[in-house]
Formats: sequence, C-alpha cells, structure tokens
Amino acid sequence: MLAKATLTVDLGAISDNANDVVVALSGIGVVGVTKCTCGSPEVAQTMLAGGAVAIGESRHENAERLRAAGIEAPLWLLRGTVPERAAETVALFDLSLNSELETVTALDVAAGAAGRRHQVIVMVELGDLREGIMPAELPAFADAVERLANIELAGIGVNLTCYGAIMPDEENLGRLAELAAQTERQLGRPLRYVSGGNSGSIGMAASGRMPAAVNTLRIGETILHGVDTLTRERVLELRVDAFTVEAPVIECLSKPSLPSGTGAQDACGRRPTFEDRGERRRAICALGRQDCQVEGLTPLDPAVEVLGASSDHLILDVEAVDPPLAVGDAVAFRPAYAATLELFTSRYVQKVFTPPA
Repeated sequence: MLAKATLTVDLGAISDNANDVVVALSGIGVVGVTKCTCGSPEVAQTMLAGGAVAIGESRHENAERLRAAGIEAPLWLLRGTVPERAAETVALFDLSLNSELETVTALDVAAGAAGRRHQVIVMVELGDLREGIMPAELPAFADAVERLANIELAGIGVNLTCYGAIMPDEENLGRLAELAAQTERQLGRPLRYVSGGNSGSIGMAASGRMPAAVNTLRIGETILHGVDTLTRERVLELRVDAFTVEAPVIECLSKPSLPSGTGAQDACGRRPTFEDRGERRRAICALGRQDCQVEGLTPLDPAVEVLGASSDHLILDVEAVDPPLAVGDAVAFRPAYAATLELFTSRYVQKVFTPPA
C-alpha cells in the first residue's frame, strides 16, 4: 500500500550515465547540471563522482542547498541574475553566465567587498534567441569586463535548443570558436572556457564534429534521463531508468467513458474531447497538475492509459490491468524531463534516493 506520491531516484543509474558521458566526451569538461532536481546534493555528489568538473545551477536557493550539504566543488550560475543579488551570487557561485554589463559591474563591486575574484562567461546570441549579446557587441563587452578589478573574463558561451529549438551545428558552434579566437587575440591571453551549450550538443561532441575550441559543455538531461535532447531518444547506450514516480490509487470504479451534460472548460481552462468506448474501469491517483505535467508520464504497465488530470487527480483507464487495481495500490510511471522537474519542485511528492549500485 502506498500512502502518497513518491519519486524514486536511482543514483546508480545517474552514476553510470555521468561516467559514460564523461568518457564519451573525452577532452571536454562536463559541468553537471542539477537544476532539474532542484539542486539535489545527492545528485550533485553522484555527478561529481562520475567525473563532472563543476555543478551548474540556475537558482540561488538550490546553490544554498548544495553548499549547506557540504558541496565544495565549483558552482556555475547558469541563469543571469540582477545587480541586487550580486553579493549573494559571489558568495555562492564561483562563476556565472552573463550578458548584461550592469550586472557584471555589480558582481565586481560585490566580489571586491568579499575580497575575492568572480569568474564570468559572456553569453553570445547565435540563433536560439534566449540569452546572449549579439556577436558584434562582444569586443566592447569583453574590453569593459577585462577592466574590472575583481572579475575574471573566463570564457564565452552559447545556449541553443532550449527556447528557439535551434540545433547545434558546424555553423553556429564554428562561429562560437571564431569568436573565442577573436576574443583571445583581443585580450592577449587564452580563455579558460569555451562553453558550447547543453545536452543538445552531445551528438556533435560524441561524433567528433565539435570544433576543437569548445572545451566545456553543460550537461543535465542527458546524464539524468539518458537521452539526446534534440530527439529525446536514448543516446550512448545510457540508462533511461533513473526516475520512477509512483502514485496511490484513491478510487477505482467502472464508469462511462463519455461525460454527460453540457460541456465547458475543465479545471485548467482546456476544452477536452472524449471518445465513447463504453463503460470502462477507471482509476484515480493522488497526483495532479499541481505536481507535474502529466503528459510527461509514461506508465510502466502498458495496460495503463493516462486519460488526463485536474489539479490534484490523475485519471487512468485501467480496464486491461490484470489483476485489477484496488484502493491503495501503487501505479508507477517513468517521468520525462519536464515532469521530473515539476515533481522535484512539488513539496507534495516524497523523494527517495537509492544508493549507487
């Protein structure tokens, strides 16, 4: 009998994947990204043990959790911040990705007050239209950052696929390599990092098509879920079973498959459509849209079909399940990336970590 929705994390699977990704990307430093797990110290420690050179996070609260748990490895702030959080950023993170000079200037002041230097990677826009300065602005931006007393311009980087769904290729990452070489000539010194994107760049790197200048990738989903984010298909023979969510059945009854009455919007503002399949056995589980994107849940039992959800109820067709489900039984699902992110964020879902194999 299961009392509440539970997300189980197989750290052995994450360990295997981290090690395999690091080996496959030989010569490219892997920054393990834990933001999908809300800065889980267990996941961060597993990624580092697997060979990650640093941990990437997008939120200060997650970095606080990692530092409080004793994580001393370099932390990268992957999302631009505001000047008002400069002191907090410098205290928690060794390096941050930036595209606003006002913010970098505030980081310089905060680093000086803390008696330390802070590294920055300047993000460049190369087609995906998320963060990044335009390439023509890079020389002036780099010159301004280089003059700051407490900031090290450690590298340049790009983000692709996350917003505009633009694939990394020889053209855009080749352009990144050119901009890196241009910046190194301008500064008269090498850059520590040329960061060529995220898990979407795995394919290029593994196939040997990555420009030689790219020496760092920020990898989260591929380590956690074992997939290439361009296709969501398994890659490098990685494990895809790191996460399992189970939800308890709170009702299991035979009901018509077609609602009756005058239709309107559902609880989330949608206008659902239904197929009349006659009377079917339906289960309701204690999990809903407040916990995760239910479209990202794949039942481990192929006889279970996800019909939909409201904020707190997950509706399943279980007509073909044998033996029939009963109240208190657990129904297990494999969550996709977006669903995993939301399950970790939900305080109503219990998290359980299994030790590495």
